[in-house]
Amino acid sequence: MNSELLGAVSKLIDNAKNVIIIQAENPDGDSLGSSIALEQILSTQNKSVVMYCPVQIPGYLKYMTGWSRVVDQIPNEDFDLSIIVDTSSATLLERMFADINYAKIKKSSVLIIDHHDSENDLPMETLLLNDALSVSSGEIIYELATENGWKMNLEAMESIAYSILADSLGLMSEGTSAKTIRIIASLVDGGVQLSQLDERRKEFNKKSEDVFRYKGELFDRVEFHLDRAVGLVVIPWEDIQKYSDAYNPSMLIIDEIRLVEGVRLAAAFKTYPDGKITCKLRANSGNISANRIAEKFGGGGHPYAAGFKVRDMEYAQLKKEFLKVVEEVISEN
Repeated sequence: MNSELLGAVSKLIDNAKNVIIIQAENPDGDSLGSSIALEQILSTQNKSVVMYCPVQIPGYLKYMTGWSRVVDQIPNEDFDLSIIVDTSSATLLERMFADINYAKIKKSSVLIIDHHDSENDLPMETLLLNDALSVSSGEIIYELATENGWKMNLEAMESIAYSILADSLGLMSEGTSAKTIRIIASLVDGGVQLSQLDERRKEFNKKSEDVFRYKGELFDRVEFHLDRAVGLVVIPWEDIQKYSDAYNPSMLIIDEIRLVEGVRLAAAFKTYPDGKITCKLRANSGNISANRIAEKFGGGGHPYAAGFKVRDMEYAQLKKEFLKVVEEVISEN
C-alpha cells in the first residue's frame, strides 16, 4: 500500500478521540470482524469507540465475540472520525443517510477501509484506504496496525482471523495470497486457536428443526437457467420475518446451489414490502465474476461473492434483466 496514504490514515486515526465504526446494511463476517478488531485496537489507545450497523447483526454471525456491542442507531454524540469498513457504496448505506443523527457522521472526518474493486460514490468527502489485492478488509486493518505498532489483544486478533477466513472461504478462494496465509500464521503465533474459532462458529450455526425443514423447502424452490449455469431462489418477506432471527435464509441455500453440477453462479433474491429487492451472489472460482454482474445493478463485491439492491422494480422484470446480464457476461468469457 502507498506509504503516503498510510501516513495520512495513521495521522487521522492518531488525532481522533471519539470514533464510530460503520458497517453497511449487509453485514458479513468481514465487516463485523473488521469492526470488532478496530474497536479493540482503538480502545486500547484510550479512544471512545462505537460500532454501528444500520440493521441488526444476523444470528449466523453471533459466534463472534463483540457482536452485541454493535448498535443499530447512530448515537447522539459528536465524533472526530467515522470509519466505514468493507464498503464504499452509497446504496449499501441508505439507512445510515436516513438516520436522525447522520449529521454527526457528516460533520466528522470520514475514512473508508475497503478491499472491493468498486467506485467510491459516497456523498461526502472521504479518505479511502483500499487494497483490492487484499482478500478482506480485516487483512488491511492487520497491516495498518502492524505498520503503526498498534497493540492487538486476543479479541482483535481473533476478529481479524474471522474476517479473513470468512472472505477467503477458509483460505480457499482465488483472492487468498501468500500474504494472507502469513497473516493467519502470525495471528496463530499471537495466540489465536483456529480450531476454537471453528468450534465456536459451528456451535452458533447449529440449526433448529424448523430451520432445517425450511432449508428443504428452499431446495424445492431453486430454479435453474441458462443451461443450468445459473441457480436462483427467491425468499419472500414472510420468510425473512419468520426465519431471519434464527438464520439468514440466503446463507442456508446459496452455497448449496453453487455446488450443483454445471452451476457457475448462485443467486438468492429477497423481496421486501417497501419494493426493495436484494440479491446475494456466489460464483464458482474461475467461472464468472459475481461483482461484474452486481455492478450492472449498482452493487459490487468480489469475483466470487457480491450483491446488489434495487427498488421500484417488479421481481419478474428484475429476473429477466438479471438473466440477460448473466448471459452477456458468460458470452464475453
